[in-house]
Amino acid sequence: MSEHHSGFVAIIGRPNVGKSTFMNRILGEKIAIMSPKAQTTRNKINGIYTTPDAQIVFVDTPGIHKPKNELDDYMDKAALSTLNQVDAILFMVAADEQKGAGDAYIMRQLAEVKKPVYLILNKIDLVKPDDLLPLIESYQHDYDFAQVFPISATMGNNVDDLLTSLTAALPIGPQYYPEDQLTDHPEYFVVGELIREKVLELTRDEVPHATAVQVERMKDREGGKLQIEAYIIVERDSQKGIIIGRGGQMLKQIGIRARRDIENLLGDKVNLKLWVRVQKNWRDNNTYLKSLGYNTKDLR
Repeated sequence: MSEHHSGFVAIIGRPNVGKSTFMNRILGEKIAIMSPKAQTTRNKINGIYTTPDAQIVFVDTPGIHKPKNELDDYMDKAALSTLNQVDAILFMVAADEQKGAGDAYIMRQLAEVKKPVYLILNKIDLVKPDDLLPLIESYQHDYDFAQVFPISATMGNNVDDLLTSLTAALPIGPQYYPEDQLTDHPEYFVVGELIREKVLELTRDEVPHATAVQVERMKDREGGKLQIEAYIIVERDSQKGIIIGRGGQMLKQIGIRARRDIENLLGDKVNLKLWVRVQKNWRDNNTYLKSLGYNTKDLR
């Protein structure tokens, strides 16, 4: 009987480098929302990858960026708090972008960590192979990485090799979660994130980042369907008008797209009811942030 390896691995990097895409690729399910807009992920999201010989709990962190409000500050703390609590760290960068100030800032934080750090160059499908080596060398000049993996989370290139290497490097340990469990977040959290993803897809400008979702009800069955009720939170009346749309068409489209993904996730028919609520300056209101699940005390 082969030895069983298990452990926790943080995925860290600037916004929009593909961390959530990578997580969803290895799990085969959407538990982390994806969007071309930066700063999509706001909470640490644990994804559980299980094979007969290993269990890796991936922690998909918010993208680290210069804080502009209390919510941004929470997101940075959420990302950085994972670094000393895991067995290994994947520092993900975009292969189609040059190293920037944000990457340098993250590597300064990594200098204080006594864990193996893997450099993951994602999106290699968007660049020429000859462009990779100089970029890798520029990162290796500033940090001694345990290993370097160029990958494409979208296409799957080299993802299996990365998982094999990670499995071998993790300590021998037990299976922490049942083999069919994909995340440690409750269903209502993932449902709220899927709704927020559709807001990100369909709205523009400042609206996506001023939006949160609060799932109020997720139970009972009527007509054979699970009843879900949720509020989309915005900061201004003008944003509320954008999300509702002319004749309610935007809110209807958000609901249709979200319901489709929620049904795929739950394997059940769903009746989804959405409302829009204005909570002025909620991103700078610590009390309201805590009510939405953004509590910095959880990061200590």
